[in-house]
Amino acid sequence: AFVPSTVTIKKGESVTWVNNAAYPHNVVFDEDAVPAGVNADKLSHEDLLNGPGDSVSTKFDTPGTYEYYCEPHQGAGMQGKVVVE
Repeated sequence: AFVPSTVTIKKGESVTWVNNAAYPHNVVFDEDAVPAGVNADKLSHEDLLNGPGDSVSTKFDTPGTYEYYCEPHQGAGMQGKVVVE
């Protein structure tokens, strides 16, 4: 699971995801669940974070709600949300 599952930040700030398990995870944004005009592919990190401590960051410049998921564990409900004010 992503912890916390929802994070609220200010425009221009970044979010860093850190793998805390020995399982491969990634961060993929849903193109239907980001603000209009935002390219979900450019925000996504499809390469797997394979081990504990591996991390990726994304900067958010457009206010709105961004929903994302872990591809390998999407079926298990591994998803989250970034709210940009």
